[in-house]
Amino acid sequence: MYLPAHFREDRLDIQHDLIRTNPLGLLVSSGAGGLDANPIPFVLDGGLTALGTLKCHVARANPLWSELATVGECLVVFQGPSAYVTPSWYPSKRETGRVVPTWNYVAVHVWGRPQIREDAAWIRGQLEALTRQQERDLPEPWQVGDAPEAFVEAQLRGIVGIEIPIGRIQGKWKASQNRTTPDRAGVAAGLRAQGGGAREMAELVSTRGETPELKN
Repeated sequence: MYLPAHFREDRLDIQHDLIRTNPLGLLVSSGAGGLDANPIPFVLDGGLTALGTLKCHVARANPLWSELATVGECLVVFQGPSAYVTPSWYPSKRETGRVVPTWNYVAVHVWGRPQIREDAAWIRGQLEALTRQQERDLPEPWQVGDAPEAFVEAQLRGIVGIEIPIGRIQGKWKASQNRTTPDRAGVAAGLRAQGGGAREMAELVSTRGETPELKN
């Protein structure tokens, strides 16, 4: 992706945190039928390789897994908070008028060579890890073992695992770092006033540093 220096986020722990907080990735691949994109929830294992490993599963009826078995690389896109930014929030609009709208967002792109996993032990382990990840903050967390064993085994036969050791990873935190301090303050205030999900982007605008030459 286009990645100006002031929006780059190269710290692996920050990138991994974004993935774990927003585990529904968009898996993009190219097969005989052309480009394909599938939203899939992932579990990130940070200890298997230097950059980490993504794990997921799909229905055995989904042709994606057989296509992935033949490709050298796929892309997974993870997205965090995002928000439209109106020029009306910039004090510089009143001074010069030379401003335009933009969109702030956070994204992590991951590339790797997918590996297909069909053994029941691997698939069950991935299911249990994904369940723990998503249920841990609920008052009564559900576990795979809560379902009848025969039912679980039947479900396992109907899915296929996918493991993607991360070969490359990029992070982009576009949070108005290219604006002056007054403009950034105006953006943060405007986003906070909107409420809802915009508040998370407001916090990023407030905490991410400006491009050094724009500080005043």
